[in-house]
Amino acid sequence: MESRIDLTEGRIAEKLVKLALPIMATSFIQMAYNLTDMLWVGRAGTNALAAVGTAGFFSQLAVALAMISKVGAEIKVAQSIGRRDERAAKKYVTTSLQMIIVASIIMGLIILTFKSKFIGFFGLESKEVVSMAESYLSIIAMGMVITNLMPVFTAIFNGSGNSKTPFIINTIGLVFNMVLDPILIFGLGPIPKLGVLGAALATIGSQAIVVACFIFFMIKSKEKYLKVNLLSKMDFEAVAGLCKLGLPAGIQSGLFTVFSILIARIIAGWGEVPIAAQKVGCQIEAITWMTAGGFSTALSSFVGQNYGAGKFDRIKKGYKATIILAGVVGIFATLLLVLGGEWIFSLFSNEPETILVGKDYLKIMGYTQLFMCLEITTVGVFNGLGKTTIPAVVSIILTGARIPMALILSRPELLGLNGVWWSISISMVLKGVTIVSILWYFVKKKDLLHNSNKLNSSEEIGI
Repeated sequence: MESRIDLTEGRIAEKLVKLALPIMATSFIQMAYNLTDMLWVGRAGTNALAAVGTAGFFSQLAVALAMISKVGAEIKVAQSIGRRDERAAKKYVTTSLQMIIVASIIMGLIILTFKSKFIGFFGLESKEVVSMAESYLSIIAMGMVITNLMPVFTAIFNGSGNSKTPFIINTIGLVFNMVLDPILIFGLGPIPKLGVLGAALATIGSQAIVVACFIFFMIKSKEKYLKVNLLSKMDFEAVAGLCKLGLPAGIQSGLFTVFSILIARIIAGWGEVPIAAQKVGCQIEAITWMTAGGFSTALSSFVGQNYGAGKFDRIKKGYKATIILAGVVGIFATLLLVLGGEWIFSLFSNEPETILVGKDYLKIMGYTQLFMCLEITTVGVFNGLGKTTIPAVVSIILTGARIPMALILSRPELLGLNGVWWSISISMVLKGVTIVSILWYFVKKKDLLHNSNKLNSSEEIGI
């Protein structure tokens, strides 16, 4: 599985596609984890979906922690590999893994301690839903180290130009998840029916297998930068470097979850059905943003390596090629969700009321898919250059705007529940337009690649 790609040489489109395809495939594998859970949990009823959906918001807070190490490692490893500096790459690999382990332990303990208060925030009336949500969240909290190591391992390999290995390893995990889900949720033979608790155990169990595979590969790999000692003294200079790049993305991810929780609190006023419908709808919609995320990750690694090598013209050409592909995906997703939303949603729920709400959600979200693809892909350029603050600020401001928009548009005399969906949709359009416009502004000024990282501090080079 030693298949690291040198992104600083050769045909740009070919290298990008070769790197992006396994990343996108990995994204679909990760999405399939969630869809598999939703398929089986959905068969357990709306209450089970609502419980997983509610608890899921808090498990997503862990993603914010992972983003700090993930984004920082991906950029630093890519830039170090581009400079042919394996010693630096090894330092950042080691430190990023140490950081996420410590942070995950702390976050897991916090969630375990205050899980009742967290779930109680939603004011759910059903005691059954509350009980299931707390059980689900407890398992997720105890497995948080495992859950958060997965994206960091994946980022390390992607940053180095090796996207094939994460794909193969994550596929192994998916196979185990598909087998464990129905067995643990509904029971089989001596194994009792565990419901949402079984869904959580299946997820953590399959993720543990993925982490074990990554560790095994690193031990067997011939790449020197993968030979790390997690018990070594933490390099706080490297911590600072990783946090400088990853913290904006981590804050963005954390606030995104907070905003989502506030939106969910508004949705909860309509009962458990809309919560369940949005949970399933988000997983379906993930087809688009995970595909775009694959393009973005590939572009980030491509930009990072070429930035480290000082090959700035390749960055411009790489972005043009990638944005065209992302645009095609966005247009296709719009047609799929707007025209086929009801049929797609019916695959995940057999309850008419939930399907009706889900259909409206997917249709309204469908109109924004192109803008979402443009935003996510363009963020890859900023991340690869190490300029992570710009997209983070844009996302925080416009995602936060969903809250007042939702409160206004969801008034009974206006759009009701659909007003909440429209608030999300409008913010996605604004984010896509804004981030692309900012990139275009910097391109016109020809100072986007001004070297703030001191790679070529004597030059001011634009794309």
